[in-house]
Parts: sequence; structure tokens; C-alpha cells
Amino acid sequence: MNLKISHQYLLLILIGIITFIVNNDTFVPDIMESRNIITAREMVYQDNWIVTTMNGELRLEKPPLPTWLTAVAEIISPDSIFLQRAMAGLSAVMLVVFLFLLVQRILRNRLISWMSVLVFCTSYNAILMGRTASWDIYCHAFMLGGIYFLYRLFFDEERQWTNASLSGLFLGLSFMSKGPVSYFALLLPFLIATFCILRPSMRGRLNKVLLLAGVCIVVSSWWYLYIYVMHYDEMAYVANKESSAWVNRNVRPWYYYWSFFLESGIWAILLLTAIGFSFAKIKTKKDKTNMFFLVWTLATVVLLSLFPEKKTRYLFPVLIPASILIGQFIVEWAKKFAENRQSRLDNVLFKVNAILPAIIIAAIPVIGYKFIFSEGYISIPSAIIICITTSLVAFFILRAAIRNKPLNLVICVSVLFLVIEIFAMPSLKYLINNPEMNSIANTRNIEELKDIQFYHNKKDELRIELVYAAHRTIKPMDYSNDSLLICSLPMVVLSRTDIESEMSAEFLEKVNVKHIDMYDDNRRSKNNKKRYSNLFIYNVTLITAK
Repeated sequence: MNLKISHQYLLLILIGIITFIVNNDTFVPDIMESRNIITAREMVYQDNWIVTTMNGELRLEKPPLPTWLTAVAEIISPDSIFLQRAMAGLSAVMLVVFLFLLVQRILRNRLISWMSVLVFCTSYNAILMGRTASWDIYCHAFMLGGIYFLYRLFFDEERQWTNASLSGLFLGLSFMSKGPVSYFALLLPFLIATFCILRPSMRGRLNKVLLLAGVCIVVSSWWYLYIYVMHYDEMAYVANKESSAWVNRNVRPWYYYWSFFLESGIWAILLLTAIGFSFAKIKTKKDKTNMFFLVWTLATVVLLSLFPEKKTRYLFPVLIPASILIGQFIVEWAKKFAENRQSRLDNVLFKVNAILPAIIIAAIPVIGYKFIFSEGYISIPSAIIICITTSLVAFFILRAAIRNKPLNLVICVSVLFLVIEIFAMPSLKYLINNPEMNSIANTRNIEELKDIQFYHNKKDELRIELVYAAHRTIKPMDYSNDSLLICSLPMVVLSRTDIESEMSAEFLEKVNVKHIDMYDDNRRSKNNKKRYSNLFIYNVTLITAK
């Protein structure tokens, strides 16, 4: 990169903003986001800044740092899913900056830093995580900051006290984001790789490590201590429930993460190629840093596999060392080709890794026409831009394959992703979201329902997404208890069927009943039989005293 360093950082931040923030309001919030945003709302509107709640009930499963940041977004722009997700997106941008800095500090190679960042920003799971109001991105972003300063503490002779303090601060902020999750998924694999491969000397650094631990403990423990003292029973219940969930919920076999490489999306085959070449290097014991990133990547997969509870999104931390491994391999390939010392295997594997994406990218205009443009989901100017860009990118990737230019492959893919995120992302809402959605969010605009408590039948499961959409608490109610119902008037009730089939005729004769509407909050259309559910369909009825 020939740009000035200040310009490089500006470009880095710009790429991060486009990748994780631009057009991030395309999709309807899922269950995870709904829970997080509801908790943030209740912070603001019910003043629950320390003892967090969700739908009016205590929610102590997660520490409050990301919720505070989302609550700030709610204060700035109420009910803005764009800004709420943008707070998570800014954390992803911070992660990208620390990724760049860490690679530069370890390898002293700015080109590898850029390749690693571009690979990370075009990886499927990274884009998904950075574009949702997920608490995972916060804990891993802060953790990578802690790892960056920890690495400097281990291997730099200057500013050791500062690096120790900053590392402890970021490690503490990570714990305040999602507890020990990132300690196990990101920090521990890093430490395993560091002490097995790089073997830092701890002479003269132990007192700094003690400072690091002290700062981390202070930052990370105060909220837990407060909740422990003020809400001991509830905290004990949550701790027991969460620990049980690790071994009883979403249980998968130990080999469930065998396909971890698919989380990198378009780079899946290239990641396997980089891992294979890195294993080959072990025999020659060359390039200790390459082995370091290989061990870091595989240690993450192995450690995550030890837990019975498994979800594909838990593999997100793998993308950090894996992106560096790919970036390092791409630059090494570029040097080999430039110096004409590549093997026949290098030629074959590079062409496979380049031609397959080129074919997929070349097919985008055809697929887009069939499912998006022909349905009127995208404007003509945006469609033209996407068609031209995809055609040019496919052409230049094929050209890179013929001329053996690995760097051009990464750059072309990155340009394509940025163009899609700017011009194509808005059109996806019509393709993925339910076009027939009649959300309960529409009740916010009905004047006669304002300031009236909403209830649902306690015998039915209430999807938390409805609480998010309604922008109010929806309390459970025993619909068979007439005296309790009378005491709660006026009320707005949610019912799966007609209200007459859920409440007694005697009660209904004593009140005024006004059916408001039937609402459908399914995120996917009726054609999606796996995702469409009656759990999101409710009648909303206003009941007042006669």
C-alpha cells in the first residue's frame, strides 16, 4: 500500500463502515436482537440501568455494557434499528482496526495486514455478526483489543505498564459484554498458540501481568458483585440455568464444527488450502508465525468443540486467526508467482480458488434478474451498477487466475462486496422479509391503545419478537380468571383464536369488546414452511368496562 498511514486508517474505517453499517436496517430483527433491544429500551424508559429487565422481568443472563450502548442509541434516535445495529457495527469496525494493528505488530507487514482485513470483511459470519445487534461482536471486539495490548506486553520492551493497563481494561470490557465467552473462545486459544509457538519471556513482566489482572477484575466484576448482593436468589438461579444450558441446550456431537471453514463463505476453499500448506510447513519448521496462526485457528475450533452446546455463530472467533492465515498465505503466494518459484500444485490450487468464485460472481446478474429485478425489488440504476460491477469483477478475477495475481483476487472480491452492500442490500428486504407482514407494531399508531397495558394468555408461549414490535411490555394473564380480568380493565389482549373462545361468556357480557385487527409478525412469507409459524399470529382486542 502506497497510501500514507493516516490515509490507510481512514480507508480501513471506511471499509468497516460500509461492511457493517451501511444499509444495516434491511432485515427484520430476529429473536436474539429483539431480546437485546427490548432490554435496552427498558433501561431508557423504565430507568433500569443497573438491574436489567426484559418485558418487565429481570434479565441477568448478560452483563449490561452492550445494552448501555444500545440504550444510548435509543436516546439519540428512538426505535431506530439502524442506529441500534450501528452500535454493534462500530464495535465490528473497532475489531477490524485491532486486527490490522495486531497483524502489523506481529508480522511487520502492512500488505498482509490489509489482506487479512479484506478477507475478514468479506467472510460470511463476520458480515452477519457485525450487521446485527448481537452482543457477541462486542465481547470479541474488546477481547481482540485486549489481545493486541497483551501481545505488546509480551514482546515489546517499552510502555509495558501502559500496555498492561490497556489490556486489562479491554479484557474487563469484554467480560462486561458477555461474561467469559470470549475468554474461552478467543483469549485461551491465543495464549495456547503464543506459549506453544512464540514462547515469550515473562522475566520482569509478572508485576505488569498482576496489574493487568487487577484492572480486568475491577472492570469486569463490579456489576456481578452488585447483582450478587442485591439479587442473590435471582443471580443464583440464572447462574444455574446458564451453566445447565451449556450441557443441555443445543447439544451437538463433538464433530459438529467439522465444517468450520464454511463460516468464511467465499474463502472456504482458500482457508482449507492455507491450512493444508501450513501443515506442510510444520515438517520444515519454517515460519514460526505461520504456525502460530495455524495453532490459534485450530485451537479455537477444538476448544469450542469441547462444549456440548454448539451453534454455528459461536465459530465467529475462528475467523480472526483464520483471516490472518489466509492473508499471510495470499501474500506468500503472490511472492512465489512474482519470483516464478511456484510449484505445479500452487498453479492448480490458485486457479481453482480463483475460477470458482469468478463463476459464482458471473452468475449473480442472472440470479438477480430472476429473483430480484424481474419482481421490481431493485431500481434500474442499482441493477445496472450491480450487473456492470459483477461482470467486471468476474472478468478481472479470471484475468488474475490466468496471470497468477492472488492479491487481485482479494481486492476484486472486496470491491464486489462493498458494491453489493451499498446498492443491492436494500433490495434484499423485499426478497427475504415477509411482504404480507401486518406487524403488531402498527398498534403504536392507534391512539385509543396508548397507555393501556397489553396482555397475552399465560398458557401460550409469547414470542419476544412481538414485545419488540409492540414497543411495550406484554404481561401474562390467566384468561380463565374473571375477577382478575375485571381488576385489570381497561386492557388490550392478544389471543391466538377469537377472544370468545378464550374468555368466558359471563365476563364478555360485562365488558365492551373491540377487535382491533389480526397481526402477523412472521419474518418470512407463507411459502417458507420451515420459518412460517402460527406463534407470530395474534388477534388484538381492546376490552373496556361498560
